[in-house]
Amino acid sequence: MPDDQERHEQSLHGYVVLPETVRSPWWSLSRRILLGVAIILFTVLLVYLDRSGYRDSNDEPLHRIDLVDAFYYTTVTLSTTGYGDIAPVSESARLVNAFVVTPLRVAFLVLLIGTTLEVLATQGRRMFRIARWRRHMSDPVVIVGYGTKGRSAAVTLVNNGVAREDIVVVDKGGTAVSDAHADGLAVVTGDATRSGVLQRAGVESATQVIITTDRDDSNVLSCLTVRQLNANAYIVASVREHENAPLMKQSGANSVITSSDAVGRLLGLSSLSPTLGNVMEDLLTYGEGLEVAERDLLVSEVGQQPQALPDQVIAVVRDENVYRYFDPTVTQLARGDRLIVVRPAKELPWAPRPGTHGEDTDADEG
Repeated sequence: MPDDQERHEQSLHGYVVLPETVRSPWWSLSRRILLGVAIILFTVLLVYLDRSGYRDSNDEPLHRIDLVDAFYYTTVTLSTTGYGDIAPVSESARLVNAFVVTPLRVAFLVLLIGTTLEVLATQGRRMFRIARWRRHMSDPVVIVGYGTKGRSAAVTLVNNGVAREDIVVVDKGGTAVSDAHADGLAVVTGDATRSGVLQRAGVESATQVIITTDRDDSNVLSCLTVRQLNANAYIVASVREHENAPLMKQSGANSVITSSDAVGRLLGLSSLSPTLGNVMEDLLTYGEGLEVAERDLLVSEVGQQPQALPDQVIAVVRDENVYRYFDPTVTQLARGDRLIVVRPAKELPWAPRPGTHGEDTDADEG
């Protein structure tokens, strides 16, 4: 039998869930029931202890009638029904009704109405927050799968200036939802191979989609669905096996990362040369030592060779093609080129301006 958490996740299947602190609905309902019972019992006790100050329709004191009448008077009074067949007649009973029972009646009604309104307000508040969240999204980035790879990708994006509000996680649920919420990210629960789930995640307007589930077949189907919904999104997908990389590219992925091969190469390098393994790990670790970064070309660098620049250039991006720094095609740098460099981690890898030479880019010049 599914537990409360699983039932809660099933009820949210396919919907956007923004991060927030949520208490158990059973705890909230139980607290309200206990509070309502406490109000009733306290009022019954007040009426019963002062039963000599009440009269029924036959003008008989309530102490001659059993405790049921005290419950009866309490319920019709707190619910504001007020049949009038039992009424306080003594001064003490009237004072108790005026200054104790009346506030309890208001509290009881607020409790009843509040319970109903809270259910409606929670739904309305959730819809309002989702609508406001969608309005404030500028360049949506969708991450499919929030395991180790998906979470690392999200951390890298945030550390490089992508707003958390622009990142949407799509996952089937489980611990991934709580992990994403802990990281301040919105989640759409559901199967990423289904177009309806991806549409709720805003894939149609996404600039980038990162697909990182643990199954290559699911990644291929998700990639096909994403590409069907958005022909312009830049899709980065991971595959576990190298042989599936061509299939992933045929499915519409712009970039494919083979996780098992990458880990295997790093393990092999670390075994052959621990020093080289440490350098590679440094390049893959954000915020420490060295970073691999992309930056614009400076005006003063136009016409120079990549090897002559202060930064350590390892590749040049020209007309969306990537060339190694020693490729004859990029012997001389041209306006519009972008550089892939290795530089200190203290500089933002994706900053629009380098910040190391104090010069404007050619884009600013134009």
